[in-house]
This record gives sequence, C-alpha cells and structure tokens, in this order.
Amino acid sequence: MANPYSVLGVTKNADEKAIKSAFRKLAKKYHPDQNAGSSSAQAKFAEVNQAYEILGDKEKRGQFDRGEIDETGKPKFAGFQGGGDPFGQFRQSRRSSSQHPFGDTGFQGAEDILSEMFGSAFGGQRAGGPNPFAGTQQPPPKAVSLDIDLKALVSIEDLMRGKATVTLPDGKTVSVSIPPEAEDRQVIRLKGKGKSMPGRGSGDAMVKLVMKRHPDFERSGCDLRTTLPISLETAILGGKAAVSTIDGKLSLSIPAGTSSGKTFRLKNKGLPKKAGGFGDLLVSASIQLPEEDLDRLKAFFKNSR
Repeated sequence: MANPYSVLGVTKNADEKAIKSAFRKLAKKYHPDQNAGSSSAQAKFAEVNQAYEILGDKEKRGQFDRGEIDETGKPKFAGFQGGGDPFGQFRQSRRSSSQHPFGDTGFQGAEDILSEMFGSAFGGQRAGGPNPFAGTQQPPPKAVSLDIDLKALVSIEDLMRGKATVTLPDGKTVSVSIPPEAEDRQVIRLKGKGKSMPGRGSGDAMVKLVMKRHPDFERSGCDLRTTLPISLETAILGGKAAVSTIDGKLSLSIPAGTSSGKTFRLKNKGLPKKAGGFGDLLVSASIQLPEEDLDRLKAFFKNSR
C-alpha cells in the first residue's frame, strides 16, 4: 500500500475539501463500470478507497501523520523501549476511535460518497458488514445502471425523413433522429429517457434501429432499387411507363427494344447522404407477357419462322 497522500495526489497540508475532491475524481476514473475487465483499474480503485478511509477521517489522518498507524490503517507498535505498556498506544487509539468514529467534523466515508456518485448499490455495505473497499481482494459492487435498451422499427420512409418513433416503457412515444446512411442494428442514444433515481437524475435510452423491408424498394447504401413491369408492346416499340418513387409516381421513357433487366437510373431519388444530397433510384425493367393475347402471339411467331 503506497502513502495515502501519494495515492490521492494531494500534499500533506491539503484541507478536507481538497482531499474529498481528489477522491471523487479518482474514484470516478477507476470505477469498474468505466474499466470493465481491467484488474489494474480494480486494484487502483481499491487503493484509492483505502487512502481516503485514512485521509478522509480526521482522527485516522492524525494518527497516520503521528506515525501511530500505517498506510492500511493498522497500528504501529513502538516496541518495549523505556519500559511501560507496549500496547498502551494501541488501546488509546482504539478508545479514541470508538468514541469518535467519524471524527470531529462529521466524516463522510468512502461508501457514502460512492453512493452519492454511483447509486444505492454501495449503501447496503455501511451497516455492520465488512468494508468492501479495504483491500484489493474483494471487488466493489457495481453501480446500478439507469440506461434502458429499446428497439425502433425503421422504414424506408423514415430514413428519407430522418425521423422514427419509439415507445418508452411508460407508454409514451418519442421521436428519434436518424442520421443519414444509418445502418441496421445501429444504436441511437436518447439523453435523459432512461430510468430515474433520486440524487442521480435519469439515465439514457439506447435505441437499436431495426430496418423494415419495403414491398417496392430495396436499399443499397444511399441508393434504392425497384422493378418496373412493362408490356411486351412497350418493350418492342418504346413508350412511357409510370414508376413509383418515395415521393410519388414519375413517368419514365422506355426506349424501343428494351430487354428485361435493363436498368434506368433516376438521379437524386434515393436516400439522404452524409455529405449532403441524395442517392439514386435504380429501376430494372421486367417484361410482362399479356395472358389474354398469348395465343395470338404464339401464332404470330409460328408463322414468322
């Protein structure tokens, strides 16, 4: 265990306010929720708590400064020099500590401060149980998360508008802003829409975007694809065909001799781009044979051989 002043990064003449401020800063930095899976951060977190248990308590700090206790809070024995009771100093320390467990200024322990910072998960350790912050062997309890996970179904039209709606646990619906080129399963954070807890405010809602299939359009990045049925007569002779877009229908010129699979590109009729502007709408022609004139067509091609 290092010198508690060095651990908290304060000078020996630092006041109580400076010590508490240093502790809060380091506890937040090395808290397990901020350093998942890091054993070094966990050890540092326990070391910071142990240092504050000494320097944050006026009585213990005085004992440490006088050399009566070590960095872990254990008493130091002066030995048998000069006779007398070798345990007298320790008994006096114990009596003083038991009479004034929180010092003369109303010591606020590490657990109390951590409860304020991270929630009531720390509070249950204050009454009688073992101190979870006294060493590196026992990890501190995790703070209760106030964030919630939600899903939002997103249509092609929602992507075009840049907005979707999501239902909160209380039944209210809120609008979610969707950035251009958003991807399936992308997570959007809604500040302050999570669970609430006194003294901690509200968490956030983590909204996962789930893209819905569209009956007419297929997304390809910022572009959209669709299929346009055309008659055999239009494919051979050319003509006009109505094509659906997100904004409504357009008239598309079909040149003579168009084959199935030929693709027409309608500029800026796709989805918004990150850099500004819009993608394109790619329209693939699909020739449809007329069922009512199929016999006549068969006869025509037989006679043409």
